[in-house]
Amino acid sequence: MAKIIINPDRCKYCKMCVNVCPFHLIAAAQGLNRSGGRYMEQTDQEKCTGCRMCGMICPDGAISVYK
Repeated sequence: MAKIIINPDRCKYCKMCVNVCPFHLIAAAQGLNRSGGRYMEQTDQEKCTGCRMCGMICPDGAISVYK
């Protein structure tokens, strides 16, 4: 089991992480960040394998993956 931490204030909602996640575990969060923008969040921690694809593709370094 792995955990994805997405910094809402660094996420620019580009959705690149959604496209590379092999298990489709990242989706839009319900809230807004401090700038009033949308951001992404992990949807199911139990299914995450910690492959780090989302962290590698993120252009803003907003994603940290912990195994």
